[in-house]
Amino acid sequence: MNYTQLKSKTWFKIISNKYVIILLVFGVWMLFFDSNSWLIHQELDQELKELKNNKTYYEEEILNDKKTIKDLNHPVAIEKYARENYFMKKDNEEVFIIEYQDSLKTTLND
Repeated sequence: MNYTQLKSKTWFKIISNKYVIILLVFGVWMLFFDSNSWLIHQELDQELKELKNNKTYYEEEILNDKKTIKDLNHPVAIEKYARENYFMKKDNEEVFIIEYQDSLKTTLND
């Protein structure tokens, strides 16, 4: 196929139009190479979703902590919390920590 036959084809006329070429170059540039490209926007959208998920998680944790603080207003509740979470004891007490068999890590030596 020579150049004159190729030049007479409609698809070649459309593709070789200078405005179409400029539009294609501009589109490729904006999608992939520009600092505000589509790829950058996808990464930023993903990061925004992660940050929103983190925000909801931390808001729930704040509510849980506020509830815990509200519950710890009484000395009896503070003592219970310290005993359960930090294994604290009074001076004249002994504390025994009981671990059940299914909660222990075991290794099998065959």
